[in-house]
Amino acid sequence: AMLQRLALCSHLKTRTNVCPGFSRAVSQAKFPVTHSPGKSAAHRSELRQAKRIVVKLGSAVVTRGDECGLALGRLASIVEQVAVLQNQGREMMIVTSGAVAFGRQRLRHEILLSQSVRQALHSGQNQLKEMSLPVLEARACAAAGQSGLMALYEAMFTQYSTCTAQILVTNLDFHDEQKRRNLNSTLHELLRMNIVPIINTNDAVVPPPVPNSDLQGVNVIHIKDNDSLAARLAVEMKADLLIALSDVEGLYDSPPGTDDAKLIDIFYPGDQQSIRYGSKSKVGIGGMEAKVKSALWALQGGTSVVIANGTDPKVTGHVITDIVEGKKVGTFFSEVKPAGESARTTRSLQPSREIICRLADLLTEKKEEILSANKRDLEAAASSGRLSQPLLARLSLSSSKLNSLAIGLRQIAISSRYSVGQVLRRTRVANNLELEQITVPIGVLLVIFESRPDCLPQVSALAIASGNSLLLKGGKEAANTNRILHQLTQEALSIHGVKDAIQLVSTREEVEDLCRLDKMIDLIIPRGSSQLVRDIQRAAKGIPVLGHSEGICHVYIDSEACIEKFPCINLSSCILSQVKIHAGPRFASYLTFSPSEVKSLRTEYGDLECCIEVVDSMQDAVDHIHKYGSSHTDVIVTENEETAEQFMQQVDSACVFWNASSRFADGYRFGLGAEVGISTARIHARGPVGLEGLLTTKWVLRGEGHTVADFSESGSMKYLHENIPVPHRIPS
Repeated sequence: AMLQRLALCSHLKTRTNVCPGFSRAVSQAKFPVTHSPGKSAAHRSELRQAKRIVVKLGSAVVTRGDECGLALGRLASIVEQVAVLQNQGREMMIVTSGAVAFGRQRLRHEILLSQSVRQALHSGQNQLKEMSLPVLEARACAAAGQSGLMALYEAMFTQYSTCTAQILVTNLDFHDEQKRRNLNSTLHELLRMNIVPIINTNDAVVPPPVPNSDLQGVNVIHIKDNDSLAARLAVEMKADLLIALSDVEGLYDSPPGTDDAKLIDIFYPGDQQSIRYGSKSKVGIGGMEAKVKSALWALQGGTSVVIANGTDPKVTGHVITDIVEGKKVGTFFSEVKPAGESARTTRSLQPSREIICRLADLLTEKKEEILSANKRDLEAAASSGRLSQPLLARLSLSSSKLNSLAIGLRQIAISSRYSVGQVLRRTRVANNLELEQITVPIGVLLVIFESRPDCLPQVSALAIASGNSLLLKGGKEAANTNRILHQLTQEALSIHGVKDAIQLVSTREEVEDLCRLDKMIDLIIPRGSSQLVRDIQRAAKGIPVLGHSEGICHVYIDSEACIEKFPCINLSSCILSQVKIHAGPRFASYLTFSPSEVKSLRTEYGDLECCIEVVDSMQDAVDHIHKYGSSHTDVIVTENEETAEQFMQQVDSACVFWNASSRFADGYRFGLGAEVGISTARIHARGPVGLEGLLTTKWVLRGEGHTVADFSESGSMKYLHENIPVPHRIPS
């Protein structure tokens, strides 16, 4: 039979008309492995490079709802996906259930037919009596169903010019060294010949599963079901990916169907204690707990694992290919904790001037390495043509920029001594009872930034100074620069053994997924385009977002302004500086040859462009700013102090300036050392957000000699509410 199948396979390889669009030559394609051999994928996107894949089909997936017979339509869609991946050049293996169900259907049919014939012979023309079926033993059902199940697989795969081979195994085949080597050799030979092995436990001869038999260590696994078989096979064959299909969407933190059940997107080896398992499938012998234990065993052996739903008709037709494409399907098992989880464990980072000063030193000591990495990013960005000139300027670093960065970091280091633990208010509420309000870190910050690699050391220093853990998500255009800057940051953090307190999130992780980590991240700070900020605000699930949607800034030139003092706002200067001028509707109506009329007065140009409009008065200017501005930074130019004061009082923006450029809205110029961004929000922090904007407070009550009874409603404690002066900090 094997020789016949090989001959068939050889024949099909030459029949290109059997399945147009698929060529067996594709099977020789190479899939570069982005993770080390024997090491599981860290992120879903790495699954696209999986070369050798094991697909485990649970009983609930293969079997019909009545537990008798196979779900043929579902099985056909799964076979199609496996064949597609096989014809892409991947090496596919299937671990299948279903022999018992298929055999039960077959034996029931034979028994009913036999009983009806006997009754007809014995009863003559009498009416047939109602027939009852005996209890069918599982091993007998398996023996009767194996051949039919395999014939069905072979018929389905033949439609895609794909050959199959059946392998039945037991525990002994893995634990006997000679049998294990033979099995390994057979599987490798089948894969080499582009044949899909169909593997199942030999349920016709295996004993019943041993209760409480668990997975033991890395090299020992008791094969008691197809979950453990798939895990052992995946590790034995050094598979890149194990896909376990079941009748649920994936792993939940509590039994599916309960009110508080939540699907787990990524599962880590240390999280099993937080899971409550429900009952197992009515047609299987494993259950979710067995699946998780098997998955963790395979993960430890270097195989990536995804548990997903193989029964939902909405996804069954593409669930396997979606997983291989790295899409967010089911539960992905990973040994790499997400950056937020690791940061959460180090959130007690103590502010350290030493770490920040060391980072400042490294920026100058490693200047050549940083600039070399930055040059590679600039060359790649220029050749791609995706970045505008202003964005290229933001991407660029220079020696002077690095020197300025180092100076700013040392300024932050000086300020850090007054950050965490500062007493803002102290009140004596009763005798021997004092209440304090003190500053504390916010927790874990996620800062998402585009183009500007200098943002990385600035934000890192502010996080260290404020005692916050930090996740950094930089733009791919600055990947090389961000990588070296992050390495230097971790080198500085290593002084106190807190290297993981600041992490650079891989570009493989989607921003949208990070925004769902509400239990790990306390604040998101997006720095970039208005579109980026809006996208983050929409994607954030239960996490506060600190940022501004746009940076539309206005300069109001009052009738009493002295233009000569400010050449930067002179129209001729703008033209000489090659600034593109747009005209507002009213301004355009006054001119015969006017600049192009603006389509919208609410536009952030992000380039050497500006819009000019005419208003009648200071009050009209304020109304215009409130209608079209973004509450970022607005300026009045006037020699009239009263007018200036009214303007600054009425304009509701984060920064309001009098006779000063809007470019002064900068954390460095404000003396903050650096900023994590400019906030246009009206709560927490507003304007350039420096060290103090990354702190929150908590109340601490210190009591001596009081019992619980002192604080009951009937207690006779006398409340004083006496404010105690707090010494004002004096910078050194």
